[in-house]
Amino acid sequence: MNTTPKNPDNREYEKQLSQMSPFEIKNKLIEMAQADARESTATYLNAGRGNPNWIATYPREAFFLLGKFGLQECRRVADNEVGIAGIPEQKGCAERFRKFLDDNKDESGADLLRWTFDYLITKHDYDADTVAHEFAEAIIGDQYPTPDRILHTTESLVQDYLRIAMGGGSDKAVYDMFATEGGTAGMCYAFDSIQENFLINKGDKMALMVPAFTPYIEIPQLARFDFDVVNINADKVQYDGYHTWQYPPEEIDKLRDPSIKLLCITNPSNPPSYTLAPEVLEQLVDIVKTDNPNLMIVTDDVYGTFVKDFHSLMYKLPYNTMCVYSYSKYFGATGWRLAVCAIRQDNVFDALIKQLPEDKQAALDKRYGSLTLTPRNIKFIDRMVADSRLVALNHTAGLSTPQQMQMALMSAFAIRNTAEGNTYQDTMRHTINDRLEALWSTTGFTLLVDPLRAGYYSEIDIMIWARKFYGDDFAKYMQDTYEPLDFVIRLANETAVVLLNGDGFDGPAWSVRASLANLNESDYLKIGTAIRNILEDYHKRYLTEVKK
Repeated sequence: MNTTPKNPDNREYEKQLSQMSPFEIKNKLIEMAQADARESTATYLNAGRGNPNWIATYPREAFFLLGKFGLQECRRVADNEVGIAGIPEQKGCAERFRKFLDDNKDESGADLLRWTFDYLITKHDYDADTVAHEFAEAIIGDQYPTPDRILHTTESLVQDYLRIAMGGGSDKAVYDMFATEGGTAGMCYAFDSIQENFLINKGDKMALMVPAFTPYIEIPQLARFDFDVVNINADKVQYDGYHTWQYPPEEIDKLRDPSIKLLCITNPSNPPSYTLAPEVLEQLVDIVKTDNPNLMIVTDDVYGTFVKDFHSLMYKLPYNTMCVYSYSKYFGATGWRLAVCAIRQDNVFDALIKQLPEDKQAALDKRYGSLTLTPRNIKFIDRMVADSRLVALNHTAGLSTPQQMQMALMSAFAIRNTAEGNTYQDTMRHTINDRLEALWSTTGFTLLVDPLRAGYYSEIDIMIWARKFYGDDFAKYMQDTYEPLDFVIRLANETAVVLLNGDGFDGPAWSVRASLANLNESDYLKIGTAIRNILEDYHKRYLTEVKK
């Protein structure tokens, strides 16, 4: 039953609603927008969530064709008329796989499967039977994930892909990967294990670069963590009233405080969707080298592939950084739940665990003692795997093997596409940028050219444009008369458009977030028009009040 008022022009109601996560507020806005669409000629347009309306086809075609080979391998061992088969055998598996690819050479996906198979053998020196057998078992899902952290071939492909996608260049450092159920699981596991291993405790300081994806704001506030959060604020300084969504030096300098133990970053940011400027990256490097060498960094780089020449902190500060990377956006795979946590083998997390006092070490010996006779030798990333299953279920940990196989094929596809000219990535960037320009073109607002912008989202500060178009008195009227949430409520109620409130991400109070991923270009023209019309309606109300 819909209990949301049709036109909740009620500040008290809006104040209560604003206490919720913007993703939960979104559900209320959807109710309003759908009701308005039913009762008017407006088209319901939901740009509130970042689920893309595209998919990468080639790795999926390879995945489904590989399933045919996996079944063939199982039926080769045993095939019962009631639908029971055996499990793949390793001996001779490579020869059978090559024959399968020859027999199906004209099938969609065969070419990528062959390329991936040959790549692992030639570049990573894998035994051919080992690769083919791991492929067959992974696609069928007949075994627990082994290793539980990530499959061997998947790890090799993911490491090579991240080196390309995250700006690793010729870096040859080895990173351990933990395949997780989407980036959200990676976030949860990171917070959990960092605390469980006494690397940060209740009341300790952590820093958060804001605006930020709301879980990074909400998780540290939970009673079990209760961290003292220091916000590193973007865009305190504006150029001619425009947001640059970058971090002034004085904000970054907060990290020189060595009592700040953990830094969380979404890079490119969510919702502004800008990558860190080179000077910000260099300042962070200087801070870690000179003032805060033990700073732990978790960087969420899911949108990095939408920025040309992106550089992640996992390669700028490799010793200090854990990268959480999700395949959900770039490959159109939110439903697959595919992500990895990547940590260089020589890292600050392991070093800090070794420095813990004896009482803490003894407590961790007890926690992980069921896994090995030498628990102090367990690497931090393997502790994350164990913690993800409350340690006791470590033997059944790990992302499902079919999911890992899809991740491997997506990585292989991207590696190959990069070698062939990056046509997929170029198309993704153009698609996002065209939608962004369509959105802003009908608002009447000015979109500045910025090579640091990913553009997956657009955060629009309504108050800036209220001042530019109608002056300071009007802006003050809006602030005095309405709650910031009122703007997205009016959009939903009066135009059937759903956007998220930017202040829910610790952005400017009157900002709104539009996803550029999940609608067509023509839809963003309509959304831009709706934004401008709502702003103009506020101004008409203001003029009426002034006359009174």
